[in-house]
Amino acid sequence: MTTPSKLLLIGDNVHSTWHPLEPARQQLQAIASDGFELVTTEDYDKLKTLEQDGYAAVVSYTDCWKRTLDAGQVAGLLRFVAGGGGLLVIHNGISLQASHELAGLIGAHFTGHPPYQPLTYLPVQEDHPLLDGVRCFTVDEEPYMFEFDASSPRNVFLEYEFEGSRYPAGWEHRYGLGKLVYLQPGHCAPSFLPDPYRQLMLNSMRWVADASLLS
Repeated sequence: MTTPSKLLLIGDNVHSTWHPLEPARQQLQAIASDGFELVTTEDYDKLKTLEQDGYAAVVSYTDCWKRTLDAGQVAGLLRFVAGGGGLLVIHNGISLQASHELAGLIGAHFTGHPPYQPLTYLPVQEDHPLLDGVRCFTVDEEPYMFEFDASSPRNVFLEYEFEGSRYPAGWEHRYGLGKLVYLQPGHCAPSFLPDPYRQLMLNSMRWVADASLLS
């Protein structure tokens, strides 16, 4: 019997500003039940011992916009991904950008968003493994906007439509021996309900947790 890969879901309930972890955890737990052991924590010191604790990937749903991680936490996550681990960043998980080294890891900065509203998401690379079984979908969401790091390679595979233009909503890239995926939808529990997005989330978990799947 194959041992499920361990994923560490990290976020905030007590110290959450906008996006409490628990509603997202319930959705992610259901999605991850297909092949993963999902361990949930609000303890950022867990980032210091990811290799020792046997994790294949980290799922960031952090809501730490106004505080930076300490040096050991930052170094632990960077070391883990560079050494072959994975990082899946969901919606507000990009708040890790408060630590500039982690903004470099993610490859972009969140710059703001227009009001919460219905958004349509469209795959832009039909042959990408992350999009296997994924079709366009519409969901109420915050239209997050980003400024990309010009020095970071990125492969945008998902976009959303807003006021007649398209904007990045999902990208992936390599970081050392590891992999990163960012997915923009995730403001609240209903964000995770569309079947195509649940499939994309599962594909992303598999992608970042399996070092043999190269982009």
